[in-house]
Amino acid sequence: MKGHSRRQTWAVGRGLLLTAALGATAACGGSPPTGQTGGSEVPRFEPDPLWSEALPNKWVTGQVSGVAVDSRDHLWVLQRPATIPDGEKAAALTPPQAECCIPAPSVLEFGPDGKFLQAWGGPGEGYEWPTSEHGIFVDHDDNVWISGNAREDNQVLKFTRAGRFLMQIGRSGQNKGSHDTENLGGPAGLFVYPTTNELFVADGYFNRRVIVFDADTGSYKRHWGAYGNPPDDAHQFPPRAELVQGPPPLQFNNPVHGIVVSNDGRVYVADRTNNRLQVFELDGTFITETPVAKHTLQAEGTVHHFALSPDSAQRFLYVVDGSNKVVRILDRQTLEMVSSVGGHAGHNAREFFHIHSIAVDSQGNLFLGEVNNGQRYYRYRIVRD
Repeated sequence: MKGHSRRQTWAVGRGLLLTAALGATAACGGSPPTGQTGGSEVPRFEPDPLWSEALPNKWVTGQVSGVAVDSRDHLWVLQRPATIPDGEKAAALTPPQAECCIPAPSVLEFGPDGKFLQAWGGPGEGYEWPTSEHGIFVDHDDNVWISGNAREDNQVLKFTRAGRFLMQIGRSGQNKGSHDTENLGGPAGLFVYPTTNELFVADGYFNRRVIVFDADTGSYKRHWGAYGNPPDDAHQFPPRAELVQGPPPLQFNNPVHGIVVSNDGRVYVADRTNNRLQVFELDGTFITETPVAKHTLQAEGTVHHFALSPDSAQRFLYVVDGSNKVVRILDRQTLEMVSSVGGHAGHNAREFFHIHSIAVDSQGNLFLGEVNNGQRYYRYRIVRD
């Protein structure tokens, strides 16, 4: 590791169909895109509120903490049943306290046409389900990875797409800090890089690092902090106003929230509360960083989650900024913002309430999940003129 000197199987309820919106068109101009499989045009998007079908069993979802797209362009949604008002109590009542609203299982799967396929998730034998569901990722072998962000969520879980448990890395309530190589500390983002078959974890809510494991065995490989240097849990950050106005912090701030690895082996890390992203080589060598709405005072920060455009060069990096209600489209090579989607707060179409996660299918369509009182998942289709 190199441094830098400065461095539950059911069917599930329906997601709300209202969606968020097209913000600015391509800032650099040019012809409308014909898709993201080629060409240099900046992609444009429109809300697609009727994409997913109504879900069975009168299920409803709570906060949608994670979304992921698999190799077949199926959408996977991770939601928090416990965030539905009296959700846990309501699920246990017979008859239910209301006909309309039965809490759905945590994990939902949809086909490319929005058809509901299955759901599963929750506590089971042999593993420790997280207290607060957070991240979901489907790897190149269609295994489903789950993380949680409560203080006791010091584990990552691996399942088959049918919900059969495969492996747990870490143990609940056992985090010993950012140099613990066996447990995690509120892990947030997950990404399995196919070339090396390694699991990269943005860890997270109580630790301040990226940590890497073998995706088959779960064995520890390496970890690093900001600028590729060792993480320091004792580091004190200044008050928020001073933080956003001052020099770049030398440590990741809690939470280290999102992570994605590009085809060419660059690791993008969402240092959310520090209002920035950093880029590394696979071994943790620091490459560069860029601020994102640096002077945003809201404590949630600005860099929540990432997705990459599906063209072979992955020209665009999509950055979810939950505080400013916008998806920023960055040129991946220069990290310059070339366009954006959204920028308006609300629960209606063309508005975002609190976007938290993002995924992209092979056609270039965006999928978004909202937490807090957003509690919805939806698609933005790519515009093809």
